[in-house]
Amino acid sequence: MDTAAMEANQMDQWRPDQTFYPSPKLAMQAAPEKLAYVTLLNSDPGEHDALGVVDADPASSNYGRLIYQLDMPKTGDELHHFGWNACSSCLCPHAPHPHMERRYLVVPGMRSSRIHILDTKPNPQQPRIVKVIEPKEVAKATGYSRPHTTHCGPDGVYVNALGGPDGNGPGGLFLMDAESFKLKGRWESDRGPQHLAYDFWWHLGHDTMLTSEWGTPNMVEDGVNPELLMGGKYGHAVHVWDFRKRRHQQVLDLGPEQQMVLELRPAHNPTETYGFVGVVTSLKDLSSSIWLWHREGGNGNGQWKIRRVIEIPAEPVDPDRLPPLLKGFGAVPPLVTDIDLSVDDRFLYVSCWGSGEFRQYDVSDPFHPVLTATIQIGGMVRRAEHPAYPGTPVNGGPQMVEVSRDGRRVYLTNSLYRTWDEQFYPDGIQGWMAKIDVPEQGGMRLDPKFFLQLGAMRPHQVRLEGGDASSDSYCYS
Repeated sequence: MDTAAMEANQMDQWRPDQTFYPSPKLAMQAAPEKLAYVTLLNSDPGEHDALGVVDADPASSNYGRLIYQLDMPKTGDELHHFGWNACSSCLCPHAPHPHMERRYLVVPGMRSSRIHILDTKPNPQQPRIVKVIEPKEVAKATGYSRPHTTHCGPDGVYVNALGGPDGNGPGGLFLMDAESFKLKGRWESDRGPQHLAYDFWWHLGHDTMLTSEWGTPNMVEDGVNPELLMGGKYGHAVHVWDFRKRRHQQVLDLGPEQQMVLELRPAHNPTETYGFVGVVTSLKDLSSSIWLWHREGGNGNGQWKIRRVIEIPAEPVDPDRLPPLLKGFGAVPPLVTDIDLSVDDRFLYVSCWGSGEFRQYDVSDPFHPVLTATIQIGGMVRRAEHPAYPGTPVNGGPQMVEVSRDGRRVYLTNSLYRTWDEQFYPDGIQGWMAKIDVPEQGGMRLDPKFFLQLGAMRPHQVRLEGGDASSDSYCYS
């Protein structure tokens, strides 16, 4: 290698990963993704789950197709959420790691507690497993079990877990080194009253972590427990933490009527102190809702508050058309199980897994969202068709949602969690993944050329090549 080539190679090593962006504005200018990664749950728990690679390039002859499937080495994982080892938060000034690269996918098995590390660098179309962290290692190093969500933070990979090895609480967070993947241990130094866990996110510029609530492994693994649900025992609060001190600060309690407070989506603009969280159901009327957390007095040092800003009602229906779990209610609940916020903080997307409705809201004024578009696909009763197959009923409903960095493409999948799939869609979930095109000024259109049918493999979370709307956090505006 000549001197010029050596210098160029050295410079490349010192350049930050070109998929790291200091600000949301710069992230939105990135080239469109050409690949999508998706977790695939095998409907037979005795068989292997997988990670799928989907061609997302409209110019490709394989557009909208599964081009590679990587089976996990053992069975019973229940792959769920996953994420990158490193992302734009590596550029944050209080813990800079600009030498890192977005290379590895951290893929937990929520039921097995096994964590898989996948390398995408040699060939992004064919990632390979380079490390497996066994459940006993997770339990020994952290005291936790059933890892659920991963986020690439400024100082490592953050992972949350639903509970302990015995299936009880508390659930919480642990850290992992982003290069060696060594488990660093439990994150919390003072958890206060927090017991249940689900999602977590942060406002890095304001030294704040937020966590939400679902249930312990014993409360969720066998499906919805009607007695626990009607007793208001599932999660109904958001917890606020001091990020650097790792101490619990405040409980934002929505009340036991609001059951299962799940996905957290903070504003991407790091100067803002608000975000949205979805609630699966209300015991009052089976409605779902979206709540806005915000800091009193703007971005100062005031207390955190939370208020409901969107309510989506249940739809009355003939009980004979409902699954056994819901026949006594005579209505289809929306079941908001995922939400996502575009990188410019303009559009909030809401999946209604029960009714089969997918909603877009303009949240330019986060306190007063405006419904701008809806799409119907699947649903417990409606079984709305996809334009790729006119007249053919679609089962399942819009569940996980992922938005491209530029906000022009939205990806949907239809499986929630195996035992819950069977309760709400007892005829069986046939896996599918769909794509929606979004005009610059808003609105939505299902792409008739992108409807990937996966049969017995049920897709859950999607991650996009180079990052997406729920993978990265930023420290500059």
